[in-house]
Amino acid sequence: MKLTMLGTGHAVVTNYYNTCFILDDDGKLFLTDTGGGNMLLSRLEKAGYSWRDIHEIFISHKHTDHLLGVFWLIRMYLSGFGRGSLKEAVNIYAHEEVISIIRQTALLLFGDKFAACTENGLNLITVRDGEERIINGHRFTFFDIHADKDLQFGYCMDMGGGEKFTFCGDEPLKECCFGYGRDSRWLLHEAFCIVSPPGMPDLKKIGHSAVKDACRLAEELKVQNLILYHTEDGDPGNRKKLYTEEGLRYYSGNLLVPEDLETVVLD
Repeated sequence: MKLTMLGTGHAVVTNYYNTCFILDDDGKLFLTDTGGGNMLLSRLEKAGYSWRDIHEIFISHKHTDHLLGVFWLIRMYLSGFGRGSLKEAVNIYAHEEVISIIRQTALLLFGDKFAACTENGLNLITVRDGEERIINGHRFTFFDIHADKDLQFGYCMDMGGGEKFTFCGDEPLKECCFGYGRDSRWLLHEAFCIVSPPGMPDLKKIGHSAVKDACRLAEELKVQNLILYHTEDGDPGNRKKLYTEEGLRYYSGNLLVPEDLETVVLD
């Protein structure tokens, strides 16, 4: 299995695309979040994929930098289903609020074509806190991360052999969810910056972590591999170096700070 980061930035970055990624298990793909616009389509192409390859999608929450790209995918799916060139069903998973937003917005944008498509291949699937589903042969457990801003879900994927892959969303993992992250083989956690920039509100007040906070948490939870994402623009040429140097002061495992379009083999 491998992971490709289509984007690694937060909502208003300009040097990166918004955070979203693909899990690729021998050609069976699972897209997590969709970024903030149609750049998603070109990011998929640059990563060696096509929108036609994506049949399983998870949207963590309603913020524009995670949600809006899905409407460009839906636009493409409507064309594919309408022309008969897309045969396999497409499943979009999210909590109830996000599913409602997708449905209402797509009906406004695409009208009867969308309504017909949801009856013939495009499935909007509501997931609930603690719900388990088998997707691409793996058990996913979706969970409410108890975000401070808006309702947001993450998930824990069973990799087999007792190993866990845990996606924490874009806010710090709360103590009530530590059970999902603890002993994960792979943990994906947001890290807004190394330190709070001058003039910026305290990170806790905006629901984000510094690199050291995420790394301290991963050390406490005995995580084997930690991936940091959802960062500020910062110094794009030096981000990987700076974040890694800072993080390894607090975390003794394998720390990765991927760039946009970077692929990580999940061995």
